[in-house]
Amino acid sequence: MLEPLIETIDYIEDHLLDNDVIDNALDNISVSKLHFKNIFFFLTGISLNEYVRNRRLAEANYDLVNGGKVSDIAFKYGYQSVDGFSRAFKKWSGLLPSEATKQKKCISFPRFNFSITVKGGNRMECRIIEKAAFNFAGVSARVPMQFEGVNQGIVKLAQSITQRQKNELHRLQNTEPFEIVNVSYNSDTDFMKEEGYLTHLIGVLTKEEDIGEGLEKIPMKACTWAVFPNEGPYPSTLQNTYARTYSEWFLTSGYELAESLSFSFTKMDSKKENYAYSEIWIPVIKRKESKIE
Repeated sequence: MLEPLIETIDYIEDHLLDNDVIDNALDNISVSKLHFKNIFFFLTGISLNEYVRNRRLAEANYDLVNGGKVSDIAFKYGYQSVDGFSRAFKKWSGLLPSEATKQKKCISFPRFNFSITVKGGNRMECRIIEKAAFNFAGVSARVPMQFEGVNQGIVKLAQSITQRQKNELHRLQNTEPFEIVNVSYNSDTDFMKEEGYLTHLIGVLTKEEDIGEGLEKIPMKACTWAVFPNEGPYPSTLQNTYARTYSEWFLTSGYELAESLSFSFTKMDSKKENYAYSEIWIPVIKRKESKIE
C-alpha cells in the first residue's frame, strides 16, 4: 500500500494544476479509489481533495508573496473568479490575498511524504467471514457526523424506536450476528470529515424479504466481511478500533474496502461503568495484485 501512496503524491505534485488531477492520479493504482481515499484520510487526517486544495493555496500564497497579480493567480489555480479565490484563501490562511502580498506573509503546506515507521506492536484481532446475502431491517435517521464521543443523534434515534418496532425486529432477526446492530452509510463527506450528516440505522440482520411497514430495509449482497472484536471503555475503544482498521490493518492485510458501509454491535458490561464488548463488521474484497513490478 505504501507504493500507491507515494506514486499518487508524486503524480499530484507533477500535475497540481490539472482539473482532474485526483481522478487521473488514481486511475492506475492497484487498489480501488474508495479504498485509497479512506486509507489516505485515516493516515493523514484530511481527505485527498483537501490535500490538493491546501497544496494549491500554498503555491498560490508563494506566487502572491513574489508579486503575482491576484487575478492571474486565481485563474491559474482553478478558481472561476477573484472573489471565489479570495474567500478560499481567506478561509485557509486568515488573510486576504492583498494582505498576504502586502505583508509578504507566506504560509506553507509542504507535500506529504510516506514512509514505514516501526512502532511498538499492539495486537489487533480479526476474523474473515464469508456471508450469504441478507437484509438490514431497522429504524433510521440522518444524524450528525461525529468521530469521537457519544453521538446524541444516535441516542435520540434509539429512544424513538417503539415497542411495536422492537417486537418486529425480534421476529425478523434470523442470521449472524444475532444482535441489535448499528449501520452507518450515506455520509455527506464519505466519512472523511467530521461535518455534515450520515444515515444511521439501528436494527437487525434478516433473510426475510417482507419486513412490513415502519421499518427500513437495506439489501446486502453475498460478500466477505472482516470482523474486528474489541473490548474496553465505550465508545472510545470502538472508535479507536475503527480508525486502526484503516491506519494499520488494511495496509498489510491483502484486503481492501468493498463499499462505504459498515456495521457494529455493542454489549455493555453490567459490572463496569462505560465498558463494553463490541464488534465492527466491514465488507472487504481481496486486493488486486500491483500493476507495477
